[in-house]
Amino acid sequence: MKKDVLILAIESSCDETAAAVVKNGREVLSNIISSQIDLHKLYGGVVPEIASRKHIEKINQVIEEALSEAQVTLDDIDAIGVTYGPGLVGALLVGVAEAKAISYARKIPLVGVHHIEGHISANYIENKDLEPPFACLVVSGGHTHLVVVEDYGKYRIIGKTRDDAAGEAFDKVARAIGLGYPGGPKIDRLSKEGNAEAIRFPKAHVADAPYDFSFSGLKSAVLNYLNGCKMKGENIVEADVAASFQKAVTDVLVEHAMMAVKEYGFDKLAIAGGVASNSTLRGAMQEACEKNHVKFYHPSPILCTDNAAMIGAAAYYEFINGVRHGLDLNAVPNLKLGERYEG
Repeated sequence: MKKDVLILAIESSCDETAAAVVKNGREVLSNIISSQIDLHKLYGGVVPEIASRKHIEKINQVIEEALSEAQVTLDDIDAIGVTYGPGLVGALLVGVAEAKAISYARKIPLVGVHHIEGHISANYIENKDLEPPFACLVVSGGHTHLVVVEDYGKYRIIGKTRDDAAGEAFDKVARAIGLGYPGGPKIDRLSKEGNAEAIRFPKAHVADAPYDFSFSGLKSAVLNYLNGCKMKGENIVEADVAASFQKAVTDVLVEHAMMAVKEYGFDKLAIAGGVASNSTLRGAMQEACEKNHVKFYHPSPILCTDNAAMIGAAAYYEFINGVRHGLDLNAVPNLKLGERYEG
């Protein structure tokens, strides 16, 4: 009988300190997340130095809790998966150093994981039938990618943002209309009270790269609208601004994703990343997929935000494919999807 593979996963790329135990890439035995959102709210965004210090304070605690909840010890662990990029370099270094220390002390194989690969792999946890190939739209605070998942661990980016990521645009617009940080969930909630057709914001298309995204023009259009209303003394309906902005982002994301599945002949589309928990985007993508006879996959909201279970899922497929990293593994803050650590 084939032995189960247990991965201890560590994630510390931004402002969540997380650890999880994942069995065979798809079964989560524990998923512990220590969030710093309340702390960074005071500053209107993530402060890298504070994030790094908090990771140092919390990382041993979340690992111990993850092992305890999974009812395993380090003796049961087959490999340690850890995010080594992209992300905030100081934050990444905390997770990587911890993973290397455990790997060295307990002689457990080490597997470095790409953060975006983790987000994509979150879809495997709750969708046991999902297997490559398929298309995946990754939308988060730092990334907006349209990816062809050719196989486990094998990706081809066919579209990416030329400027702001979708999540970054959400945060900046939320700040402009006075909602604060983090912007995505707050705009999602407020937009339910607004009219998405109230304001026509632009939807950018990149002529020489039909799958690429651009959100800086949309962000500027929202800021110009707000400033124009203030200068003319006109009333600003924040819910209408939020709903109209969200619709402009969602329309472009859905259009690009549908164009990709048609051109590449896929009948499966997944979404991933923090913005993938947005209810308007999920609803619009579900509707478009049903209309085009495409099966739609999406993780639960808790698995869309940064977490270690997704890193454990990705690490499992890397591990069984023979990927191993040495103690020279380092943080790579600008790591591109598909790149491998070369030391």
